[in-house]
Amino acid sequence: MHPSELLNPLWTALTTEPDGLGESPFWHPQEQRLYWVDIPGRRIARMAVQGLQAQGPVAYWPLTQEPGCIAPVQGGGLVMALRDGIYLASEWGGPLQLLAAAPYDTAKQRFNDGKCDAQGRFWAGSLYEPKDQPLGALYMLDGQGLHAMVGGEKDGANHGVVTANGLAWSPDGRTAYWADTATHQVRAFDFDATSGHLSHARVFYQATPKPPGWAWGSAAPYGGRPDGAAVDAEGCYWSAQYEGGRLLRIAPSGQVLAEVPTPALCPTMPCFGGADLKTLFITTARHGRSQAELAQYPGAGCVWAMRVEVAGLGVKELRWG
Repeated sequence: MHPSELLNPLWTALTTEPDGLGESPFWHPQEQRLYWVDIPGRRIARMAVQGLQAQGPVAYWPLTQEPGCIAPVQGGGLVMALRDGIYLASEWGGPLQLLAAAPYDTAKQRFNDGKCDAQGRFWAGSLYEPKDQPLGALYMLDGQGLHAMVGGEKDGANHGVVTANGLAWSPDGRTAYWADTATHQVRAFDFDATSGHLSHARVFYQATPKPPGWAWGSAAPYGGRPDGAAVDAEGCYWSAQYEGGRLLRIAPSGQVLAEVPTPALCPTMPCFGGADLKTLFITTARHGRSQAELAQYPGAGCVWAMRVEVAGLGVKELRWG
């Protein structure tokens, strides 16, 4: 694949009812279902998928709070990061068990992007809603409780973010990635799989800043800013570029290898699925977008899928109890 190659995707829409802000998709291999959340819609969704075709309607699970991210649980069920804490549900639509209360002011922060690591621990970052200080942090939940791993009370705003996003790990588990959408930056860390410790923070990818006063349709060049992400079997980091209408495939070296145009201006997060993990799914956003933009991108807020040549990494499960 040549550097900065423009791939010509063949996207298929899997849903027709758009989400306000779709996020946190994952492929459940045992169920052959795709799961995701609608944050402002306060609901979790799932649907059976075969190939690039939906197998039946979308099932929705309404919640009383915004779900930032979800992950499967070993043996069945879901773990979810809601505004006021991290919860466990043993079955779809079942009662929620609080695992850890949110360690921040829930009037100003909520959990956002997250997933499980290969050791079965659940990670979730937070979003600081006033968006004027980097007070968001990255937390890890294990059997001993909830720990601030970057930012938060651990080291304050010196290492925190405004909007936590883009969490992912390399295939060998030695590198972790974490983005701050507000600063248009993806960081890489050395990752100690045993302890979960993150060290040697560095800039992995820096997007061009958003021009002042930019709006869709403006002449100012703008490629979007990093949102959710996934990693493929070759170790490349697939980053959704919110407001950029594209995904970037970035090599472990930080070189952009390819860009993939998306059917919505605001892709939010990719994941890999299907029997061979070569189906790439993306969630997208509609909430707060202009009518002019939505006229150009009527599929905004829907879930889309396409086939890719390189398989992705499968979802990791929470190991609890």
